[in-house]
Amino acid sequence: MTSLRYDSLLLQSWRINLSHSGLALVVRFLTKRFIWEYDPTLESTYRHQATIDDEVVTMEILDTAGQEDTIQREGHMRWGEGFVLVYDITDRGSFEEVLPLKNILDEIKKPKNVTLILVGNKADLDHSRQVSTEEGEKLATELACAFYECSACTGEGNITEIFYELCREVRRRRMVQGKTRRRSSTTHVKQAINKMLTKISS
Repeated sequence: MTSLRYDSLLLQSWRINLSHSGLALVVRFLTKRFIWEYDPTLESTYRHQATIDDEVVTMEILDTAGQEDTIQREGHMRWGEGFVLVYDITDRGSFEEVLPLKNILDEIKKPKNVTLILVGNKADLDHSRQVSTEEGEKLATELACAFYECSACTGEGNITEIFYELCREVRRRRMVQGKTRRRSSTTHVKQAINKMLTKISS
């Protein structure tokens, strides 16, 4: 899972099933390169600045190792504002871990809804595919999130757009939450004024 923070955008990439899919995706996004050798037990944090829809955004990207204990994992989930759940299309087990991970995210982040994107990596290995595109699309519909297939190895698929779209989703959620807070604040002020007027009139 990759977690993202907006201004700073907190982005988390969760590497399902200890594959290096998530880290490879982050490295491809940041450097436009693919590095063959990864240590799947390492956790990495990056800062990246980009202009998205004419707005300069600073992202803080945490790529988790997938071997954290429960306390570490919950801390990472609380840290993130947006999440990229990355599975390997050649590994059905990694795909089957997505939904349980999403359920944990929901529990930790409630009452807030979770902003996430589902990504099937290794699209260049279609001959070894164990998870169909249709299955990925169906799961994304259940999770109410965007879905992409890509290849960190070849650059196939718009990897940059995955991260930019997550930034947009976090920004939209912040705007909605800000409006909700303002409405709530206005309501409380009106209630206080009404109480004062009631006391004065009585």
